[in-house]
Amino acid sequence: MESTRFVLINTSHAGNIGATARAMKVMGFHDLVLVAPRFADVLCHEEAVAMASGAADILARARVVPTLVEALDGVDYACATAMTPRDFGPPTHEPRGLFAELAAREAPPRLALVFGSERYGMSNEDVYRCHAVLSIPTHPDYGSLNLAQAVQLLAYDLRQAIGGFDVQARTPDPERADARAVQGLLDHLQTALTDIGYLDPAAPRKLMPRLNQLFNRAGLTNEEVHILRGIARQIMKTAGSAGS
Repeated sequence: MESTRFVLINTSHAGNIGATARAMKVMGFHDLVLVAPRFADVLCHEEAVAMASGAADILARARVVPTLVEALDGVDYACATAMTPRDFGPPTHEPRGLFAELAAREAPPRLALVFGSERYGMSNEDVYRCHAVLSIPTHPDYGSLNLAQAVQLLAYDLRQAIGGFDVQARTPDPERADARAVQGLLDHLQTALTDIGYLDPAAPRKLMPRLNQLFNRAGLTNEEVHILRGIARQIMKTAGSAGS
C-alpha cells in the first residue's frame, strides 16, 4: 500500500494538481495519474508547479491517460471519493476504518484513491468501477472540501494505517541556569534598580527575594540570564549617564 495510486479525473484547475502532488509527497506517496484533465499540458503549468512547492518530482513522474480504466491498470482495490449512486453501487466506508482493515490483510491490495472533478465529482459509471466509496466525516451542515484538502486528509489516514512517520525530534531544551547564575543576576539587578531609585536599600521590602522566587518559577536558562544581565548593565549605564 506504499505504492497507492492517486487518480484525479477531469481536473479543471492546475493549482489543485500541484497541491495534490504536495499533499501526496508529505505523506510519502508518489504515484499520480490524471484522467483527461482540462489542460493537456497541466503537469508543467506554472500554477501546478508553484502549488507543488517542492513536490515537482511527483508532477514529473505523473501520467496522463484518457480513461479511468487505463488509470486503474494494475490496481487491486479502487476507492471512489464520491456519493454512492442511488440505484446501486459499492459500499460506503469511513476512510480510517477501511484503510486499517485493508492494511491488516495478509496480502494488502494495490490501492487506488479516485477523485472526481472539482465541478461535477465522479460519474456513476466511474463509481461503479470502484470497490468502495469513501466518505470523509465532516460537519453535517457543511461538508464541502477542496480537492487537494480531500487528498491530504485521505493521504494522512492511509499513512497512519500503514505506519505513520516519527515526529521530528526538536532541538534539546536549553541549559537551565544554576543557583549561582541566578544569584549573580539578582546581585546585578539589585545594583541597577538601586541606581535608578526603584530599590531603596534602607527599605527593600523583600523585592529581591520576590524576584528570586519569580526567577525560580520561570526556570531561567543561561541565555535568559545573559539577556537580563545585559538589561541590568544598560540600566546602570543609562543611570550613570543621566547623573553625570
